[in-house]
Amino acid sequence: MKKIGFKKLLLALMLLPTFVTAGTVLNECNTGFECRILGQKYTNGRGVKQDDFKAVEFYQKACGLNSGLGCTFLGFSYAKGKGVKQDDFKAVALHQKACGLNSWLGCIFLGALYEEGIGIKQSSIKALEYYGKACDLKDKFGCQMYAKLKRKIRVGK
Repeated sequence: MKKIGFKKLLLALMLLPTFVTAGTVLNECNTGFECRILGQKYTNGRGVKQDDFKAVEFYQKACGLNSGLGCTFLGFSYAKGKGVKQDDFKAVALHQKACGLNSWLGCIFLGALYEEGIGIKQSSIKALEYYGKACDLKDKFGCQMYAKLKRKIRVGK
């Protein structure tokens, strides 16, 4: 099975489509969901001029409103240095918060950061724990990553 690199996975997920229209006023949001959607619109340039700094503002507000996906996308911004200074440690903290808010995507990325030792001490056991949580949250990709790492750990013993 081909290894999916963290950076490729990050790029693919940053380009996830937004599935709803957040309204015509593109500078206001009242819920974590609305703020996260607006952040994605600015990240992807969908219906607005692409603007990483504006996207980060909305992701920060979404995360502050306890949107797990808002924290996840803010973590992506820090991991890539888009709209903020690149900071792997901050990305880890944001993915930890996201996973704690039951964001399957935050759990997957936290697992990937642990597996590769990016911004945090490498730990296959911790990676397995977070992939497992994503799987428990009914994410198929999380289940696949869990199974793949579990096999890798067994083979390595």
